[in-house]
Amino acid sequence: MLVQPENTNDEQLTRAVLRLNGTVWGLACGILCGLSLFLATILLVIKGGKTIGPHLKLLSQFLIGYRVTVTGSFVALAYGLLIGFLAGWLVAWVYNRIVSLRNR
Repeated sequence: MLVQPENTNDEQLTRAVLRLNGTVWGLACGILCGLSLFLATILLVIKGGKTIGPHLKLLSQFLIGYRVTVTGSFVALAYGLLIGFLAGWLVAWVYNRIVSLRNR
């Protein structure tokens, strides 16, 4: 049994609950992405060896200034925060557009 909202306040509450906050989604995705790149780089630097992270080194093609070093891990953190924030915000924006089209 589906309960229908009885008044406009309930309808407004239902619409508000269905929406995502783009800033919060962006921050959450940015922190996850940034910390993931940071930790991956730091762990490879700590591990050491003859060749350090040849696959992760390929990120320097896209992320200017990135290297598999301690300094590069902080560069990766900054890029991860930025790219993750933009991706999370975009997902929330698209989701909210779909929800607003559905509620028309």
